[in-house]
Amino acid sequence: MQNLLLLHGALGSAAMLKPLQEALQNNFSVYTLDFSGHGGKPLPQEPFRMELFVQDILHFLEQQQLSSTHVFGYSMGGYAALSLALQHPERIRSVYTLATKFAWSAEAAEKETKLLNPDKVAEKVPQFAAALAQRHAPQDWRQVMQHTAAMMRQLGQHPTLTPESLPQLQVPVQVAVGDRDTMVTVEETLWAYRLLPNAQLQVLPNTRHPFETLSIQNLTQHIRQFIGQVSVEPTEIP
Repeated sequence: MQNLLLLHGALGSAAMLKPLQEALQNNFSVYTLDFSGHGGKPLPQEPFRMELFVQDILHFLEQQQLSSTHVFGYSMGGYAALSLALQHPERIRSVYTLATKFAWSAEAAEKETKLLNPDKVAEKVPQFAAALAQRHAPQDWRQVMQHTAAMMRQLGQHPTLTPESLPQLQVPVQVAVGDRDTMVTVEETLWAYRLLPNAQLQVLPNTRHPFETLSIQNLTQHIRQFIGQVSVEPTEIP
């Protein structure tokens, strides 16, 4: 079976992708990983950076002895997958991104990081704070959030995916976004799609940003269909 790596988003963990992994395991050899500092993994000495997460993926591929793989990346996971594909296209067979924020600027980072104040989250959304505490234990979820905010500010100043770099990505990519996503716009997803030379665009109806609200059944079908399309050799196309 073909390899498929599932990548979680910011503040997420591999455990969140377990239902999707189980739904796809009859079709692919499915893998997941926790990025540094997520899902209970130790917080790194250095700050969160996209380069660090790219190294996490490369290290995992070496560990599992995977020469290449398809990738599904949710939110930040999609950004990391495409960043890796820029550097090591031979390791990535295709990338399916969902709810990935492409348009990073200082203004966008400021808007996103306003939501990442641990004290305010604990006060105003205690259930979310409790979920984060459980998800990242034994690490301090507040530190994970602060590290994430710092990474977003750095991305705002120095984005990896730009009008110059996106056209260099030759791997097949499907960029998907929910039509009711309040964190990632259809417009910025369309912007990325137009710059990618080998891409498909998918707007999912009645779909919001949080992964927990997604239909695993529908997402499984979309991923299978996309990988099925890109895996057909040119000689087999009727």
